[in-house]
Amino acid sequence: MTSAQQRSDGTAHSALIVGSDDELSTVLIPELRRSAGRYDEILLVVGQDTRMALAEHIGDGGGALRWGDPSGFYQRLGMAYEGFRRYLAQQHAAGRRVHVIAEPDLGGSSGSHTTRSIAYLAYEAVCNDTYAPYDATVTCIWHRRHHSADVLDGVGAAHQYLLSPAGRVPSPAYLDPERYLAERHVLPLPPVPDDVDHDITVTEVAGLSRLRAMLHPWADRHHFADEPADDLVVAAVEVAANGLRHGATPVRVRAWHRHDTLIVQCDDTAGRPIPAAAGYRRPSPAAATPGGRGLWLARQLADVVITDSEPGRTSVRLHFPYEIMHRPPAA
Repeated sequence: MTSAQQRSDGTAHSALIVGSDDELSTVLIPELRRSAGRYDEILLVVGQDTRMALAEHIGDGGGALRWGDPSGFYQRLGMAYEGFRRYLAQQHAAGRRVHVIAEPDLGGSSGSHTTRSIAYLAYEAVCNDTYAPYDATVTCIWHRRHHSADVLDGVGAAHQYLLSPAGRVPSPAYLDPERYLAERHVLPLPPVPDDVDHDITVTEVAGLSRLRAMLHPWADRHHFADEPADDLVVAAVEVAANGLRHGATPVRVRAWHRHDTLIVQCDDTAGRPIPAAAGYRRPSPAAATPGGRGLWLARQLADVVITDSEPGRTSVRLHFPYEIMHRPPAA
């Protein structure tokens, strides 16, 4: 057992909400000093401004400090969540205890920043459960100057603790993951534009090949490289197949672009609400039924996934922003 394991105090998921670089330094530098010697690794996945504000004050954290590039970790929202989970699982399996300090890179074009922030907070809520077995500490930095009051309210509800100059304190607004997803995670589904690029109807599994044949050239015309285009096709076909399997035919698939973002929406005619937590937790291979991994896979491959239902219609909308889909993964 390592010395860090002997000093283990369980998993803690905290938010640091700051309004200035001075406030960031005042709160985070003492936290880093407290962490030095208590963890085998302190991984900081933060932007360049935060790195510059911290680096001259904290040294190498007793040899435990490691820096990560947010653009590599925050490729797509579901992928970011799963990437951190895998890192924590690997470190835990190796007998190493870690403290991750992450500054979510949620910028986006075409007014998508708030949508991405709200969507990512759902993963922040879920990780209170899914990261719990790994005996790690995760601290997330959120800046008041970058986010609306509604988003910051969600930050408090999605994190168990808030970080203060004195250390961690329980977040008074915290909601357990299921309650958060049911009550707080509401992403509006704007109307589909009249001038979509493609509009096809699928009535049986054989029709999915026609959908594939339409989507890949469409992504290619918008300059998506082969791998991101393949990811788009797989995600959209999985969602359409789910509509055939679990919803009601016909399944209508519409595809359009908004600036550099490709959007695909699949509508079936069942009108059944999709469970709030659907697709956020990796399915167990032993428990998975054929097709049961579809929405989880879509959340990994798309950036933002929005679900909605009303009588006679169940919708899943997938967002594929060009720049985010083409980010290289973290080493």
